[in-house]
Amino acid sequence: MGNARMAEGPLSGVTVLDMTRVLAGPYCTMVLSDLGARIVKVEQPGGDEARGTGPFLGPVSGYFASINRGKESIALDLKDDADRAVFRTLVAGADVLVENYRPGVMDKLGFGWDALHAEHPSLIYAAVSGFGQTGPYRRRPAYDMVVQAMGGVMSLTGHPGGEPVRVGTSVGDIAAALFTAIGVCSALYHRARTGEGRMIDVGMLDCQVAILENAIARYSATGEIPGPLGARHPSIVPFAAFETSDGHIVVVAGNDGLFARLATALGRPGMAEDPRYRTNARRAEHVERLETEIGDILKTRPTDHWLGVIQDAGVPCGAINDVSQVMADPQVLARNMVVTNDDPEAGTLRFSGNPIKLSGFGDPAVRGPVPRLDEHREALIQEFKKYK
Repeated sequence: MGNARMAEGPLSGVTVLDMTRVLAGPYCTMVLSDLGARIVKVEQPGGDEARGTGPFLGPVSGYFASINRGKESIALDLKDDADRAVFRTLVAGADVLVENYRPGVMDKLGFGWDALHAEHPSLIYAAVSGFGQTGPYRRRPAYDMVVQAMGGVMSLTGHPGGEPVRVGTSVGDIAAALFTAIGVCSALYHRARTGEGRMIDVGMLDCQVAILENAIARYSATGEIPGPLGARHPSIVPFAAFETSDGHIVVVAGNDGLFARLATALGRPGMAEDPRYRTNARRAEHVERLETEIGDILKTRPTDHWLGVIQDAGVPCGAINDVSQVMADPQVLARNMVVTNDDPEAGTLRFSGNPIKLSGFGDPAVRGPVPRLDEHREALIQEFKKYK
């Protein structure tokens, strides 16, 4: 399945019907596209609402473009008999269907997992929703910040005593997107061995719980409820952001050896022999005092000086870059993490690249165009009519 327009990659030959909108689903299918799959975006007649979300580059939504480049678009009204017939041909020619409707919507349309699996046993069906297909919340609507809040992530984000804040990127959507992509790849592997399609059920709330990391372990072990710590790590010291004379720097001395190197780099080798700081456990007991001492030293010189000194000592550290600095960073550029597309109406668009580098497959610096709504309708109908 698929065609010559798809990108080279390990998923080349896999055709995905993308019935998703806004962020979680489209981000998932973008990842699959970057791995070589062909993505046919099935939009409602009015289009993915993200097409109307800024910022705009001419008539093109930068938000929409960033996660839908390289896809094909067809608009279908699944309550219309003619469009339903077209959709059936697309399903018959697809390997994977991804949707992010509320649970039950696809069933009402006659295209839920049970119906499609009966007709197409090898079809992989992935459903990403706010709360998953089961449980008391399953029919509730959800957005990124809702699941960040309910899943505990917001309770860990920000500074002690501060107002609740969301993570600066949409980790509620993006975590769900990545787990769904993993599910699709796993189901494709299973199908390659057995010929059987499977349903993938991913809930955004589940994914937030999954990425709580050691917060659950800390609560289970101590009974204490973790809270926000700013940039500080709950159990590794020093692991924080510090002010310099002209900005900020992050420093992570994750073990006793690294702390000794840091102390020497800061001109205070005796600090590592101080009984209060000799081990990580002792440093954690005296974290505020230690961070004050380190902070007072770092404030005396500019960021670039300390980056050089601390990096030369082999201690992990980094500047706190803004987005413009990230997009100009030589390491980011060397890894092809800023890719482009020349759009006839929007001009040159710049996107995040694919962080999954696979030997034997290309990592093109130029990605496929942003589809206009229903742009590929006639071509897709002609190509897929053989599956009637």
